[in-house]
Amino acid sequence: MSALRIPELSLVLLVGASGSGKSTFAARHFAPTEVLSSDTFRGLVSDDPDSQDATADAFDALHHLVGIRLCRGRLTVVDATNTQRGARAGLLALAREHDVLPVAIVLDLPEQVCVARSRFGPKVVGRQHGELKRGMRKLKAEGFRTVHVLSSVDDLEAATLERTRSYNDLRERTGPFDLIGDVHGCLTELTALLGKLGWSVARDAAGAPVSARHPEGRTAVFLGDLVDRGPDTPGVLRLAMGMVAGGVALAVAGNHETKLVRALRGRDVRRSHGLAESLAQLAAAPAEFTAEATEFMDGLLAHYVLDDGRLVVAHAGLRERFHGRASRRVREFALWGETTGESDEYGLPVRYPWALEYRGAALVAYGHTPVPDTEWVNNTICLDTGCVFGGALSALRYPERQVVSVPAERVWFEPVRPLRPGAQSSSAHLDATAPAEGTDATEPAAPTRATAPGREADQLEVSDVLGRRVVETRWLGRVTVPAENSAAALEVLSRYAAHPRWLVYLPPTMAPVAGLPERPEQAFDYYAEAGVDQVVLQAKHMGSRAVVLVYRAGPGIVVSRTGRRLLDDPEPLLRAVRGAAEATGLWDELGTDWLALDAELLPWTAAGAGLADGRYAPVAAAALADTAAVAGVFAAAAARGVPVGAELDAARARSADAAGFDTAWRRYAGAGEPVRLAPFCVLAGAGEVHAERPVAWQLAVLDRLVAAAPDDLVRTDRHTVTLADLASRAAGIAWWQALVDAGGEGAVVKPAGGCVRGPKGLVQPGLKVRGPDYLRLVYGPHYREPANLDRLRQRNVGRKRSLALREYALGLEALHRFVAGEPLWRVHQAVAAVLACESEPVDPRL
Repeated sequence: MSALRIPELSLVLLVGASGSGKSTFAARHFAPTEVLSSDTFRGLVSDDPDSQDATADAFDALHHLVGIRLCRGRLTVVDATNTQRGARAGLLALAREHDVLPVAIVLDLPEQVCVARSRFGPKVVGRQHGELKRGMRKLKAEGFRTVHVLSSVDDLEAATLERTRSYNDLRERTGPFDLIGDVHGCLTELTALLGKLGWSVARDAAGAPVSARHPEGRTAVFLGDLVDRGPDTPGVLRLAMGMVAGGVALAVAGNHETKLVRALRGRDVRRSHGLAESLAQLAAAPAEFTAEATEFMDGLLAHYVLDDGRLVVAHAGLRERFHGRASRRVREFALWGETTGESDEYGLPVRYPWALEYRGAALVAYGHTPVPDTEWVNNTICLDTGCVFGGALSALRYPERQVVSVPAERVWFEPVRPLRPGAQSSSAHLDATAPAEGTDATEPAAPTRATAPGREADQLEVSDVLGRRVVETRWLGRVTVPAENSAAALEVLSRYAAHPRWLVYLPPTMAPVAGLPERPEQAFDYYAEAGVDQVVLQAKHMGSRAVVLVYRAGPGIVVSRTGRRLLDDPEPLLRAVRGAAEATGLWDELGTDWLALDAELLPWTAAGAGLADGRYAPVAAAALADTAAVAGVFAAAAARGVPVGAELDAARARSADAAGFDTAWRRYAGAGEPVRLAPFCVLAGAGEVHAERPVAWQLAVLDRLVAAAPDDLVRTDRHTVTLADLASRAAGIAWWQALVDAGGEGAVVKPAGGCVRGPKGLVQPGLKVRGPDYLRLVYGPHYREPANLDRLRQRNVGRKRSLALREYALGLEALHRFVAGEPLWRVHQAVAAVLACESEPVDPRL
């Protein structure tokens, strides 16, 4: 029989009844350190390998060690019966967690052979043998990538194993390499870059480039996205395919190749981001070439490990723990990267800053996200310099680490997001002395600041925000920021956020009430226990959180809760705020020439055009179609007299849920609505922090501003509740119920006194109580089904509330430092710490 192929990095489960020879097989084919035996672990925890009452503890220890070995990249063999699906499930989960391939070697020997060999009786062996027979056909469906079956003693004796390396393991390829960034159909620039790198390009009779070769034996590595947007996708493919076929090039898959293959194979794919252009160009090419190109792109791997593990190439980059691993999660990261779940002002996903967290020894070369200049961050480099957008096509000579670029011939495709000046690398200073973006030399100066010894007042350095830090706050004492969270904050600040001098405050995350469905009573109980006498319910707006900083003499800025600039032209809103403060005399009343406001930007889509249509509309459409079809089937069955009443009611209920979801998201579409601002907190002005003032003062001031600019500013509805008064509580609940019944998002319940301390310390600044319609958007159309509610009720709000308090205290600290005229780097320490807290993982159900 042929050898059993086992990936070098895999989790191997020996599956068979007692007496089938698993331990003998394991000893013959694997090193003793690779085999984890259930009997051995029973002995380790109880001194008796046959002690069945020690099984649970034994498997806890075994699973723990399996996880450690897989994390360290070691082949691991589990020698246990593994005949029950439940026993296999936990081990398969470990394989998925560590992105290794699971393999089953099934010893399906005759039952009588097992009984004769086993130290257990026929009853036990018979049960195990029956479990094995029932589960064998389902092993692939359970998730095993490879299943080998040995069905006789002869098979067992004759079996040999062959350890195979993963397809992405090319450690023996040592280069030298020329790593080429995203080409996107720019054939002219590609041939020019190859020429600059010293390659000789071969052409066919018509003069089209079909291959290339380097006189020094270098290997080209294409980092994905050969196709789309540019003028000659077929030409680029022809050249790259010729080089790969000639053994002088490697190529990894990009997200654009993946999408193009799906379209060429007839899948329903949205023809955007240059896909339509590629399809049109390939339609004009010979059918044989298009078929060959489709096979080529479909066969591309997501990443390679090269040069004895010292070099890793992937289109969107790759975390260290994914190097050389094989799973859907690894492939998707390599193709698409990881997003924060947010979208920028252009509606594009915000990429998670994995490179700032990277600490691996291997150099990771990638592209995917265009930057004006190649970017080194830690031991990674981004080589997508936006050639198709009018930038340049860049390559890295490895191991020389020399960047070579050629300029784009022209702008071939207008980018959704313009190429901006390069983000600072981890070794650069953040220069805060220049005017902020979008301003000129006439901009009013920030408050006078003290100068720290040895540095300018507004000079920022990465050491201010990088690494493990402890930030002292007035309201919560010392707040510790882990190093990994600091790195994530720096990525956002350096690549996406507005100029640091504008970031004087970032708002905290808002914790929900503990129960589900969410009800005001839950917030009332929390605040009553914290010693709060009175609370204010403020209606939540269907908008995006925004911080407004505006000068009396202009200009100003509107930024998101993570510091990103909102609105292409914020001046109309800023003018409205400025004018309203003038008309009400607020500038003079507060003795300030600038104001910072916490607000909601309306409509919600103003901060991310297309988000509602792109995210919620497809879910609603699918849910409506699916539930309607199911309900129709049951209705037809009922009409024929089939007793499906309960099923029909359930199907109609799910259809109604889908309709409710569709109605809910459409409230957020905001088509044609004017952009307005709903301020709900005066944060600060010159000489004073106002964010800590009572809510009544806040709303009275803001009502005056709204009255002075009703076309641009929106009033926040509110209701005050005295917690010791049951009638007042009931009235507050009724007010909230009427709000959500009318389609409102819900309310935020705040202590009437503003920033307050209770017996246990700082009290939550607000608890969000969201209505059932809005929660559909958070948890899905059918979240109110009993099973889903039971699961969601297990939400752990403790971590979320801890995070909210830390961010709240840090935000207030930033305001105090700014108002006090402290150096900008001191202000920015607290602001960056808020962003760092945002990178902490919390319960996704919150």
